[in-house]
Amino acid sequence: MFLPKYPDNPTPPSAHTHAPVDPAPVRSSLPQVSVSSGAVAAVVVGGVVLTALLAAVAVSAISVAIAAVVLRSLLRDQRR
Repeated sequence: MFLPKYPDNPTPPSAHTHAPVDPAPVRSSLPQVSVSSGAVAAVVVGGVVLTALLAAVAVSAISVAIAAVVLRSLLRDQRR
């Protein structure tokens, strides 16, 4: 009852076969860019310097915030 019914004469595979076609050569519209080792070194050094400056700004901001909290607590105790 629930079994599938298959056709008596299955369809034969198609006689047409696709022949592989050589792909068209890809032409690059962009010019070749050569990167020298000096440019790579300059980018790396610039990244290191910017990272160090960012770390210095973060440490300075944290120290200013701590100093503000300490001064605020000292001034609050003095008013009592």
